[in-house]
Amino acid sequence: MTNNNALAQARALSLPPRKAALQREASVSLFWDNHREMLEDAWAAWEIENKNNLLIPDESLLDPRLRKAVNEAWEDPKKEQAVADLWEEIISGVYVAQFFDVDRLADFRQYLEAVANSQIPRRAPYGIQLNRYGMMLDPRSEGHLAAPNFQAFYNAMMDRYMRPIARLLLGTYGYDNQTFGFSIQYNPDKDKDLHAHTDASAATLNININLPEEKFTGSQVDFHDKTTGKTIQTVFEPGKAILHSGSVPHATHPITSGQRNNLVVWLYGDRMQISRTGTSSYGDLNHSATKIETIENTSPLQRWTVPNAPKDTYAPF
Repeated sequence: MTNNNALAQARALSLPPRKAALQREASVSLFWDNHREMLEDAWAAWEIENKNNLLIPDESLLDPRLRKAVNEAWEDPKKEQAVADLWEEIISGVYVAQFFDVDRLADFRQYLEAVANSQIPRRAPYGIQLNRYGMMLDPRSEGHLAAPNFQAFYNAMMDRYMRPIARLLLGTYGYDNQTFGFSIQYNPDKDKDLHAHTDASAATLNININLPEEKFTGSQVDFHDKTTGKTIQTVFEPGKAILHSGSVPHATHPITSGQRNNLVVWLYGDRMQISRTGTSSYGDLNHSATKIETIENTSPLQRWTVPNAPKDTYAPF
């Protein structure tokens, strides 16, 4: 089958009904499994079809300060403090920083709009609940966004940014070989909130991709510190990311107007293992003279590495 034939065939497919997806019927997984290779070929053909007017996502979409600090840390891991300094700890195990470049968000959103208009079937996330307007991002997921250029960007985001930063701030080394990701959209009439829960991850990175003019009300996120009993409420801003241990309980308030668009990516160990020891942080990251202490006896050199083990096929949902 040529890629062009795959694209035409993919566009002619009918998605399984929502009820079947919500009930986790075997026919739904069978649908995605049977068409996996065709869909991957279709996404490759879609990129070729749109090569003259389609963004190639890359690291230039990310915040310039973050890119600079991360690139320098890859060159010399002993410079990782500059990366840590960009993240504000708002509660134990929860950090906030600018992740996407606000000036490039429109380009990225146009790309995602093109994805949405591609007519290639995509599987919506259905973990705690089904998010109608989201999609799966990771290759281990059924019906994921398999466009090769997007996958290159996704892997760079996970390998070069999220994993070493999570190791740096949360101490996830040894429990972060595997990746998972999806997009979500909150609306007042559908998919408007998410009740209190924890994630099946060692680390979760939740990134807002709203444009500055895309205002919304409500949709605050509560994070609960089980040790102190303290709850912190935060509101997403364009391009801002929240990095947190999956074990931190959190909940999303109902959105009351507008829309909120986010990318959510996870790290966890082989066969979905996560550490039972909890998280620890570096302490006062605002004190430039403070020497960064190692977490779980790992070194900067270990933190700034990419696992060489193959990805497994286990997915949280």
